Amino acid sequence: MGSIPRPGSSPTPSSSAGTTAASPDIGWGLLGCLFAAVIPLAFITYGIRRGRWADRHVGQGQQRIIVMAFVVASVATGILLLWAFGAPRTMIALIVAMLVTLAALLAVTPAWKISVHAAVSCGSVAMLAMTYGPWVLLASLLVAVVSWSRVELRDHTLAQVLVGAAVGGAVAAGTFALAR
Repeated sequence: MGSIPRPGSSPTPSSSAGTTAASPDIGWGLLGCLFAAVIPLAFITYGIRRGRWADRHVGQGQQRIIVMAFVVASVATGILLLWAFGAPRTMIALIVAMLVTLAALLAVTPAWKISVHAAVSCGSVAMLAMTYGPWVLLASLLVAVVSWSRVELRDHTLAQVLVGAAVGGAVAAGTFALAR
């Protein structure tokens, strides 16, 4: 069985034993994930344990800004490391798009509680569709479910999730297209 090709590359033949070596791209993905998810989540968890915020959604305005600023710094550090160690351009573009989207959301957050969940889910679907083709747009149903859940939980209004999805999709797709 052959390995899954990297976006923009052709499939590689499998070895004679029928197995392939683990892709080095997994390491790049793990490094990106460390700075874009693991470290930010650890920071949020630490803040909850110290009583600095009530839950992992960090709904209060000033607390959201602190968390988002920390996440921006973590993601920027991850981008620098990916670049310095020669990560594939598509991987760097993905994390850059995350950083620019987060900056756009951070600019809105002091005035309005835009939905980060809707923005991230829509931006993710947009970048996956740009990488793997339009059939991935079927995953837009997940964006609708995420958005519905945010309204149903009364964490956001319908306007906040619609604008979050629009900003996330547009900023992530635009940035990803330029950075790739």
